[in-house]
Amino acid sequence: MGFFTRASKAEFGSAPSIKAAAGAASQIDNFYTYSGSWAREEAIMIPTISRARDLIVSLVSGLPFNQYGLVWNQQMGEYEELQIPSETWMERPDPEVTRQFLLSWTVDDLIMHGRAMWWVQERSAIDGRPVKFKWLPMSDVTTLDMAGPIWWGKSKQIRFNGFDVPAQDVIQFLSPIQGILSMGARAIEISRRLDNAAMRFASNEITAGYIQQTPNSEPMSGEELTELAAAWSNARKRNAIGALNANAEWKEFQSDPSKLQLVEARTHQMAELANLANIPQIFVGAPAGTGMTYQNQTEMRTLLYQAAAKPYIDCINQTLSGNDVLPRGRFVRLDVSEFITEAIDESTVQQPNLEDMSS
Repeated sequence: MGFFTRASKAEFGSAPSIKAAAGAASQIDNFYTYSGSWAREEAIMIPTISRARDLIVSLVSGLPFNQYGLVWNQQMGEYEELQIPSETWMERPDPEVTRQFLLSWTVDDLIMHGRAMWWVQERSAIDGRPVKFKWLPMSDVTTLDMAGPIWWGKSKQIRFNGFDVPAQDVIQFLSPIQGILSMGARAIEISRRLDNAAMRFASNEITAGYIQQTPNSEPMSGEELTELAAAWSNARKRNAIGALNANAEWKEFQSDPSKLQLVEARTHQMAELANLANIPQIFVGAPAGTGMTYQNQTEMRTLLYQAAAKPYIDCINQTLSGNDVLPRGRFVRLDVSEFITEAIDESTVQQPNLEDMSS
């Protein structure tokens, strides 16, 4: 049976849920207390990281939930999927925001931090299972029993903005991939420094150089030379035309602008960050050879799913299929069958050409 094979719908519906209010953590939804993550802000300002994050998030956040059960087929000797009408929360887990918003920031936390959390706002009065959720930003969550950056399991001591939140009221998504803020800290820092160096070069209004006294001119002191250089620089900020007397002349540094802007190093770092995010290099504009054909383009969405998004989708599916969310024997998954119909033939995808990258 194919992984994405659709099974016939069940002829029964899920039992209706009666919502009952649950105790709320005092700081949740008090947005003025939310602080955000400086490390994330530094990383997301790098275009390659931003692009990789947005590609994965946009793919996952638009997918609908499907609920199903497994029925043993005696004749076939295997389990068959039986599609079940979705629970109410699967359309909008948090009624105050869209499902796309909730999934987007859940996946963002999985990418950046390696885990994500939903707080259970309300439970069913019938079976006590969750019916309403709220996303908890990981930048404001601390776990007393695990400091990270590797998460060994579900935390039993959770705090949100300094206030305890019962662990049984938190759905914890544990990514199979370590968060890039810790795993890729060095690569991100290198990219940030390269960008800062390029920005310093871009802030110069004129070509770099120096002012030199002409022979037989009256010697100037170090202070006088400094004042002359500063006056020359300030004048060039206001006007492209400058004037010097016979006692000094302008000497331009013989330098290659592409080297000053660190183009080759920054291009290489784009490929490194794409590898960090498990994104094929072609998606972030990094050199990837010249073999992408129209046939390859039609498979790019499938390649993005398999290479980058699938681990996060599987993490969400398996977490929300747990017995603390759904009754035993019921499962939920994000439906990717609308655009993923078969495995990609990787032989048709051109691999990066190392010679092109180094040239």
